Amino acid sequence: MTINHVRYTSRKLAESLEGNPYMAVISITDPTTPEAKLDPLFRHVLRLSFFDAVPADEFQPPLPGLFNRQMARQIDDFVREIQAAPFEMSVMVHCEYGVSRSAAVALFVEAYSGAPLDAREFTYEANPWVVDTLLSLHPQLSIEIPRPDAARDRRTAMRA
Repeated sequence: MTINHVRYTSRKLAESLEGNPYMAVISITDPTTPEAKLDPLFRHVLRLSFFDAVPADEFQPPLPGLFNRQMARQIDDFVREIQAAPFEMSVMVHCEYGVSRSAAVALFVEAYSGAPLDAREFTYEANPWVVDTLLSLHPQLSIEIPRPDAARDRRTAMRA
């Protein structure tokens, strides 16, 4: 296992972080916004641009700006390349708010690599279209999106 840790966050937090050559980044922005300004020390970066949307009908022609199979393949290739690296790396996924698109991709990276995902219980708003499209490349994988009450349970749990 080369990927040793997975996390997801907002664009604002990702742009504020010091770069780390041992952290790969999947940077997701809206098609209407500029690329995220990431520290150049992040040497392994995949940049994608798509809206946080779910198509109304999968049989309709794809709308511009929606997540698609080509983007899923780019993520798959990137994660496979990081997983094959000769040294351990973590993966950070960010999107504009760090809620839906980044959570979906982080769940996929967790399932693919077996690496632990920080704050997994908060991924309950993961974009189901993104999850399903990524899973279509690996039918043997399974991703269970947590229920919202898992996050509530963590927030109310006693702390040591």
